[in-house]
Amino acid sequence: MKEINVTGQKRQDLGKKASKLLRKEGLVPCNLYGEAVEGGKPVALSFAVPMSELRKVVYTPHIYVVALNIDGEEHTAVLKELQFHPVTDALLHVDFFEINTEKPLTIGIPVKLNGLAQGVRDGGRLALQIRKIDVRAPYQQIPEQLEIDVTNLALGKSIKVGELNFEGLELMTNKEVVVCTVRMTRQAMSAAAANAAAAGAEETAEA
Repeated sequence: MKEINVTGQKRQDLGKKASKLLRKEGLVPCNLYGEAVEGGKPVALSFAVPMSELRKVVYTPHIYVVALNIDGEEHTAVLKELQFHPVTDALLHVDFFEINTEKPLTIGIPVKLNGLAQGVRDGGRLALQIRKIDVRAPYQQIPEQLEIDVTNLALGKSIKVGELNFEGLELMTNKEVVVCTVRMTRQAMSAAAANAAAAGAEETAEA
């Protein structure tokens, strides 16, 4: 995965009122979670980051390892959860998860379909059913995207997660989940009907 730098500052004042004041100043409240637990709940490091810093991480199709600098403290993390305003779609809050370099990481990786499917050449339409597949591996081995060859995918056929294999990665998404499929279209149905009629005519003529 690509790495991107983000700089933030620790928050002393917490709560809704303090968060609103931060947003007015162009800052976004954030939490950094790791493996630390207290009283059965994960411990969070609260900090704030300028919206200008977060744009390059949030509004992109890419998956990044985030090198966080929080008041001079260095942390390696990934995005965990984003919270947006239900009406304005403004970014309200971000949760990060700190990476343990000694342990595997589970994260959703974008899917990229490569090739022109046979079913599309026959008049069908290729449909991507899920945009990301959850994988587990040391973060150094996690790719930016999962490339899937659909060249031989026939009309009406699908590719499921269980049919995929990527070296060094453990796929965590349910094996029965459909990744992509080639759907029948009116054009393909018309072509199939025409072919069937032509075949029937040939059989009648031969008889």
